Amino acid sequence: MIRILLVDDHPVVREGLRGMLDVQPDLEVVGSASSGPEGVALCARLKPDLVLMDLRMPGGDGVEATRQVLAEHSGTRVVVLTTYETDRDILRAVEAGAAGYLLKDASSRDLADSVRAAVRGETVLAPTVAAALVSRLRGGGPERPQLSQRELEVLRLVSEGCTNSEVGRRLFIGESTVKTHLMRSFGKLGVSDRTAAVARAMQLRLLPTE
Repeated sequence: MIRILLVDDHPVVREGLRGMLDVQPDLEVVGSASSGPEGVALCARLKPDLVLMDLRMPGGDGVEATRQVLAEHSGTRVVVLTTYETDRDILRAVEAGAAGYLLKDASSRDLADSVRAAVRGETVLAPTVAAALVSRLRGGGPERPQLSQRELEVLRLVSEGCTNSEVGRRLFIGESTVKTHLMRSFGKLGVSDRTAAVARAMQLRLLPTE
């Protein structure tokens, strides 16, 4: 059973999400909060597997709450669920360590599948969000870091949703070697986790954009 905490300042949205998720046999909403700080406090008490985090809330910013949750609870994943899809919002969430960025117009099936994927360690991005990240490239950007061919292969498989063990099997290398390549990529890209590495590599056109 995947235990989920909802953080959103609109009661109707929280109840709607609860109804969409609780009907799934493997998903359970264990709590809900109306602000970032309340969500951080509830996360400490309930220890959910995943937090669905709104981005902008009057009672506390979702990005800062994401940072706090991930800093204090390494076993919890955070997926941003919001109506906003500006480049700045997307990048702030990814840089904070969010495992994904979804929009509130997602279908119940897509939402449930994304929750499962995020808990498995995959990166989940709404199609329009992925497109927004790609569109930033067209305006130019900083000089691209030099990643090795193997580092790029590892990142490409990560972007497709592969876990470290799956990447290792696909490339015929050990899981520890996969982790080494990822850590080197993180350093070159100036990020600290898989989701941010994929987003940064997409921005810099180091990964295929289709």
